[in-house]
Amino acid sequence: MFKNNLSQVYAWLLITPALILMGLFTHIPSFTTLISSFFSTGTKKFPSKFIGFENYELALDDPIFLEAVLNNLWYAVATIIPSVFLAILMALFVDSKIKGRVLVRMAYFTPTILPMIAVSNIWLFFYTPEIGLIDQIAINLGFGSQNWLGDKETVLNCLILITIWKEAGFFMIFYLAALQNIPPELKEAAKIEGASKYYFFRRITFPLLMPITLFVVINATLNSFKLVDHLFILTKGGPDNASNLILYYIYESAFSFLDSSYAATLTVILLLILAIVSIVQFVLFDKRIHYR
Repeated sequence: MFKNNLSQVYAWLLITPALILMGLFTHIPSFTTLISSFFSTGTKKFPSKFIGFENYELALDDPIFLEAVLNNLWYAVATIIPSVFLAILMALFVDSKIKGRVLVRMAYFTPTILPMIAVSNIWLFFYTPEIGLIDQIAINLGFGSQNWLGDKETVLNCLILITIWKEAGFFMIFYLAALQNIPPELKEAAKIEGASKYYFFRRITFPLLMPITLFVVINATLNSFKLVDHLFILTKGGPDNASNLILYYIYESAFSFLDSSYAATLTVILLLILAIVSIVQFVLFDKRIHYR
């Protein structure tokens, strides 16, 4: 009995620092943000007052916010699926017996360790009209110049390409670790049975990767709603809000328009969206994670 109580004390001592940090930097700020969303933004002359759901009604009638939501949903779908697909392909490639695979792994992972601000400046060299690398190649091939970041039809897709380039290598590491943990006996049994590589991947490898896939998809979803560093360098949400994303609009509301209560409201809505998406992902993946 004494040993059990002592083990419980040790367990609580181990998790207490994490609980304190989560409380200070996650739960308490989330709670205060929720409270702030029901008040107006106060000034010295006009103090903050309780206004109920007015901020939420304003958000639902805000065309810029609704456009940012639609942009972010497309941004999420268009970055998550290709990033996961490429991560699996790259992991399979660098897990095979190829020459210089250590260098290949390093090359795939390098974009991940670069700061997003540095990545934005690198890609700005590609996207700059007339003098950028893409336009230089296009002009030499007989095509005209294109303002990639100044065109509403192309700007969001350009940002999506940057995110895929940066994220795929990071997710590859998780898939590579999972592939290396697959028992070699399964591969040997498949060879004896005459199973093709595609059949082995579809029936054995990919089902065993499903727990990692759930982890990767949830992280990719969170990243797609919080990666806004490149917007500061490349577009600032333009042109005409074509590349505006939710978190960047929250930043503008709080620090450019100085409307902290409205920014808190948008933050609560963003948290609700992420919670709903995460629950849906858990429900959809739950039956596929383990063999039944």
